[in-house]
Amino acid sequence: MNDAVLEFAGISKDYRGLRPLRIAKLTIAAGEQVAILGLDRFSAEVFVNLATGATLPDEGEVRVFGRPTSAIADSADWLATVDRFGIVSERAVLLDRLTVIQNLALPFTLDIEPPPADVRARAEGLAQEAGLAEASWANPVGDLDANQLVRVRLGRAIALDPAVLWLEHVTASVGRDEVATLAFDMREIARRRRAAIVAATADEAFACAVAGRVLTLEPSSGRLRERRGRRWFGRSLG
Repeated sequence: MNDAVLEFAGISKDYRGLRPLRIAKLTIAAGEQVAILGLDRFSAEVFVNLATGATLPDEGEVRVFGRPTSAIADSADWLATVDRFGIVSERAVLLDRLTVIQNLALPFTLDIEPPPADVRARAEGLAQEAGLAEASWANPVGDLDANQLVRVRLGRAIALDPAVLWLEHVTASVGRDEVATLAFDMREIARRRRAAIVAATADEAFACAVAGRVLTLEPSSGRLRERRGRRWFGRSLG
């Protein structure tokens, strides 16, 4: 697939879990939305590290934007690759004492008390796009609820206009009544920005709402089974 942003082929990576992370075959096209069930928090972290080139597989090959991650030459090359991913994860650090706008200004400047006018405007645009009510913008991040925190992380993730929006167990702490709206908003943001979505999740309802293709990983073989709606087609990919 010539427009693939991400390709995994014959991957095995030992991360001291019960078994290595195995992915037999996975190809994600530019602008495609894909959700993967069957990755716990630890294997999801390994998965994103493999995708961004932060770690290399023990076996197999990962290609990102048509290039093997093994070809990443140095730290500057790696940072340029990582900047093309917008990662929404609880592992993404937010500064609790800073406001929503200050946190959203950080991708652009460290001069945040207060941010310069142009940077503040960009941060406010991100807050609005991520679905954060204006009444929350001046609040310290430490005072926000779980749904608002996810949306701050979403705003941070899209700040540098990534090609891939990576969602890592984003609904784990979100109320069930918020999941559908969150999924819709994330999918719309990706569509407008022409970004792919890769969602590692245990939440089937979220997976079906945020992605056009939902896959379940079989850990022992690394095969990915595809489903649409509530029906399994019994088809293996790879």
